[in-house]
Amino acid sequence: MCYYNKISKGYNELYKEEQLKKLGIIKNNIKIKNGDLLLDVGCGTGLSSDFGCKVIGIDNSLELLKLNNKKNKVMSCAENLPFKDNIFDYVVSLTAIHNFSNIEKSLKEMKRVGKNNFAFSILKKSKKLNEIKTLIKKYFKVNKIIEEDKDLIFFCEK
Repeated sequence: MCYYNKISKGYNELYKEEQLKKLGIIKNNIKIKNGDLLLDVGCGTGLSSDFGCKVIGIDNSLELLKLNNKKNKVMSCAENLPFKDNIFDYVVSLTAIHNFSNIEKSLKEMKRVGKNNFAFSILKKSKKLNEIKTLIKKYFKVNKIIEEDKDLIFFCEK
């Protein structure tokens, strides 16, 4: 993630508007309660972590995490999530999966730590879009797909 360390200072300026739009779509399509525990995989600066419940963000870019003012954040990769099985009420990942070094392992890890509710936004112009769609459908039951300007947003369960 050297790229994200390099652009960290301008990340919010570059991506804030589109990330908040996707966050709004996800929030409007899931029913989060105050007591829920949510994992935000690829949380970056924390733009995607505003859910009104307890959120733990994870990212492997130290420079993005330094700009993240949320309390609960962990530096780690999606391929090896440092959490117990079935601990999170929700697992979300906004426009990050195409950056993971091992997409299949990452999805399996997210499934492992999540109880039953998942939301993933996937960059439509990613060269890995078809691979990601296939893997999501392999490991999750897809309940709904919303096409947004730049992303496809998948709402899934185990």
